[in-house]
Amino acid sequence: QLQLVESGGGLVQPGESLRLSCEVVGVQFRLYDIGWFRQAPGKEREGVSCINNSGRISNYAASVKGRFTISRDNAENSVNLQMNSLKPEDTAVYYCVAILCDANWNDNSVDFWGQGTQVTVSS
Repeated sequence: QLQLVESGGGLVQPGESLRLSCEVVGVQFRLYDIGWFRQAPGKEREGVSCINNSGRISNYAASVKGRFTISRDNAENSVNLQMNSLKPEDTAVYYCVAILCDANWNDNSVDFWGQGTQVTVSS
C-alpha cells in the first residue's frame, strides 16, 4: 500500500516562496513517477508538475513554468516542489500523487492521492 504524505503548506505574501514536500511510504519509491495537483475553491483540479522515477524527466503546467521546480530524492523517498514568485492565483489545496508522468499526464493518470496541504497566497 502506497501512502503519500504532504507537508510545507502555509500562508505567504505575493512574491514570496514556499517549498512543499511529499514523503512516499510503504513501497519502492524509485519505481514511481510522482506529481502535484492543486484545486482552488470553485475551480477545476489542475495538474501542476510531475517527475518521472529517475528524476530525468519533469513536466509543468504553463501557469507555473519558470516559477516552480520539482525535484526528487530517491534516498529520502521524497519529492519536493519549490514554489517561487507566488501569486494569489496559486492559492489552492496541493495534492501529491503517484502518476504516470508522460507527455499526456493528467488526473486520469493518477494511481494514488495524498491528503493535501493548503497553500494561501495573500497580502
